[in-house]
Amino acid sequence: MKTFGRSSRFFALIALLVCSSLASADVLKIVINDTIHPITDEFIGRAIAEAQRNHDEAVLIELRTPGGLLDSTRSIVEKILASPVPIIIYVAPSGGRAASAGFFILESADVAAMAPGTNTGAAHPVIFGGKEMDPIMKDKMENDAAAFMRSFVSKRGRNVEVAESAVRQSKSFTEQEALSQKLIDYVASDEQDLFKQMEGRTVTRFNGSTVTMHLVGKAVRPYDMSLKQRILAALMDPNMAFIILVIGVLALYVEFNHPGAVLPGVVGMICILLAIFALNILPVRYAALALILASFLLFALEAKFQSHGVLGAGGVVAMVIGALLLVDGPIPEMRVRLLTALAVSLPFGGITVFLMSLALKAHQRKIVTGEEGLVGEIGVARTPLHPDGKVFVHGELWDAVSSVTLATGDRVRVRSVDGLQLKVEPAPAEPPVRQAAS
Repeated sequence: MKTFGRSSRFFALIALLVCSSLASADVLKIVINDTIHPITDEFIGRAIAEAQRNHDEAVLIELRTPGGLLDSTRSIVEKILASPVPIIIYVAPSGGRAASAGFFILESADVAAMAPGTNTGAAHPVIFGGKEMDPIMKDKMENDAAAFMRSFVSKRGRNVEVAESAVRQSKSFTEQEALSQKLIDYVASDEQDLFKQMEGRTVTRFNGSTVTMHLVGKAVRPYDMSLKQRILAALMDPNMAFIILVIGVLALYVEFNHPGAVLPGVVGMICILLAIFALNILPVRYAALALILASFLLFALEAKFQSHGVLGAGGVVAMVIGALLLVDGPIPEMRVRLLTALAVSLPFGGITVFLMSLALKAHQRKIVTGEEGLVGEIGVARTPLHPDGKVFVHGELWDAVSSVTLATGDRVRVRSVDGLQLKVEPAPAEPPVRQAAS
């Protein structure tokens, strides 16, 4: 009996610990304040996995985004639909938006909410670069995006027809319009207000299961990007990728013109590799890269031929156009801004032309050291030259040979250097120094 009593108390203690651990489950919160790209997808996936490991009650995603890449959006929606932990998407704070790709993500959530003064929608697919689409391609992309939206909105119990209008007609909605048309579930001033409105409500998951939400009083645990993810997310900014690319090229140029400096070479190689990594993930036009490379060639030609700025100006124009077309983003936030292109191209053009001019002048300047530096120098014969003898040049006594006989004290000019022997010729006499009349 004592053994049975001890065992029952042990199991009761275990059950109590399990219940207390479940009761203390948190709400995992992440903040997405960026365009939607592969790093955003990775971050959301890791947050969902973290919440599953800790048996959290829900994942709260505070979202504000102008949109982004459709492939990354599809991957994020897939993760949200398959998540074992309920996902709450909350567009906040006031003044924020979940446009384009953000609208797809918002509609895929178990619970969709917006703060006052926010908006969503404008989810019509666009071809990269904002170009006019072929009618057939336009219909294909539009129908595909609309079908993608219908595939999960209907199961979430939201208004399929209105959600589809955001895709086909680029409609946008304020938080009240979205609420009244059943695109979202709540309008809340903050996350605690949202939790109060959700308290005790039953949510139907995408797989058909139901869960009752009890989040009031639960701790909200922030989950931040890792250092690696923050660095990669910064590189996903096309403006940053372009700046790093230009810095890398300039640093490598400095290294090539000053071999052995090491530091510029290391910096240039790191910057070039980081830029290649970012551009490999982003949608890039390779013709734009060719324009940027052509601008370097024009800068070099300007320094060599001195075209009075014509070639240099052409280089700046080529770099600006190449920068603007470099990243083929579907939204303006995923392209290089004109201000960035000008702010980088103008100084870079000036610096490059200046450095190349210095290098060319150094190559063209007469050598004044070593054997080559002796050619053309004036010296004095220290012994008769007929034809061999000694001459004093550059503070040193040299063996010399002359094509004509020279006397001691005659001025000589070095014609060439043959090993340790100079070939000299008579130097023109110094002009007489005129003395001023007393």
